[in-house]
Amino acid sequence: MRTLRPSLPAKVDHVAAIVLLLALAWAIGGCGRSGAPGTAGGRDGRVQVVAAENFWGSIAAQLGGARARVSSVIVDPATDPHSYEPTARDARAMARAQLAIVNGLGYDEWAPRLLQASPSSARTVLDVGERLGLHDGANPHQWYSPQSVRRVAGTIASDYARLDPRDGAYFKRREQLFLTGGLARYNALVRQIRSRYEGTPVGYSESIFRPLGEALGLRLLTPYGFARAVADGTEVTAADKRTVDEQARKRQIEIWVFNRQNVTPEVQRINDLARQARIPIATVSETLAPAGVSFQRWQTAQLEGIERALREATGR
Repeated sequence: MRTLRPSLPAKVDHVAAIVLLLALAWAIGGCGRSGAPGTAGGRDGRVQVVAAENFWGSIAAQLGGARARVSSVIVDPATDPHSYEPTARDARAMARAQLAIVNGLGYDEWAPRLLQASPSSARTVLDVGERLGLHDGANPHQWYSPQSVRRVAGTIASDYARLDPRDGAYFKRREQLFLTGGLARYNALVRQIRSRYEGTPVGYSESIFRPLGEALGLRLLTPYGFARAVADGTEVTAADKRTVDEQARKRQIEIWVFNRQNVTPEVQRINDLARQARIPIATVSETLAPAGVSFQRWQTAQLEGIERALREATGR
């Protein structure tokens, strides 16, 4: 899925054009904002929410239930959130949102620019990286961290209650339903894999898997520089290439996990080496796949695949 990011000037020019169009629309007739802080302001009385990516959007929709209208900008599994170029429609959606959810940490740099183009005191912005207390350089893929997912869910529910205090109890119930019911199978698999396979050495293609691998207690042998370079679309060092190749050839890893939405030639080479060495392979993806599935069904299916690969590799 990953492509090299466009040069900064080209990307800035594109976003600047969108910003100019939005500013003109704002000056002529406004952007259709409705509502004010502390009230549900959509035409249908629901909190209007826009998430930059559908993994956070899926969670927001489940927490909002019938009291929120949630849309996501990135929904196509073939779209790269890093290098996405927003449209005027995206800008209008962000301008109208009462709650905007962006990932932050440099993952979706286009999203803050859209928000800056339509400043509004009536809008709450949830920057996931900031709310988690993370800083530049931290792994931005926090939707792969079970702990971060729980914290973000609680934050979204609190934001809903603040925007629509009359339905605060409703949002609290939705939060508990999601955490204890919606995530039940997901949580059980995380505990089960950690209990059975903690310390098992594994390799992985890029940094999206690292938060989950750590939560599962797996021993992540791949150099982080390799995984980060693949995720960022930058050059992998020769030393990291040699290390990862050797880990596969000598079966120093029990399983290999790769992002099926980003199979670079570098990753494909390790895939081939793993198959030749009869190392079980599991896959993950960066965004919801298929696009319409819920966050927990997507993650549960991936955890089941990881568990199958670990069972095959270890016999446990």
